[in-house]
Amino acid sequence: MAWVVLFIAGLCEVAWAVGLKYSEGFSKLAPSAFTVTFMVLSFWLLGIALRTLPLGIAYGVWVGIGAIGTAIVSIYLFSEPATLIKLISLLLIVAGIAGLKFAA
Repeated sequence: MAWVVLFIAGLCEVAWAVGLKYSEGFSKLAPSAFTVTFMVLSFWLLGIALRTLPLGIAYGVWVGIGAIGTAIVSIYLFSEPATLIKLISLLLIVAGIAGLKFAA
């Protein structure tokens, strides 16, 4: 169950990162409220997952999910280039997350 909570926390991290872009430096109310809500939710869920999972593994997986998800969403929403090196680097992060999961 802790892994599911951690995965959802990572998705919330993606949500707040995207919301941060739309908030334009917290100058727009609705995107700013969205961002802060998902920040709190992401940290809260990470805290719940840390009741069971080791800190180093949980934090690494959480950050990895956030980084991969944010990069993919940015390619889709903001037309960021999906270069070969970027995609290979994302695959390496996926490999690192898998390694951390198996290390737990």
